[in-house]
Amino acid sequence: MSAPTDREPAVEVVLCPDGPALVRSKVSPVDVVIPTDGSASTRPVSALCRCGRTGRDPWCDGTHKLAGRRRRPAEPATGKDET
Repeated sequence: MSAPTDREPAVEVVLCPDGPALVRSKVSPVDVVIPTDGSASTRPVSALCRCGRTGRDPWCDGTHKLAGRRRRPAEPATGKDET
């Protein structure tokens, strides 16, 4: 991995659609510590649950895949006046 530049942060958080928040480091493993129970993860990428259905809170265990979509997709425009 290359060192981050002034424009590029060392750690980034990516919100996956209908999935977890990924905390990833571009330099070295990142420490994610949950203050409520002291659980920690030291990995290049940590997946944090956003659906609330995980059995390993706060870590994602993939349960969101079984739950289906959380949001309805946007309705396609028909181009017709529906009034």
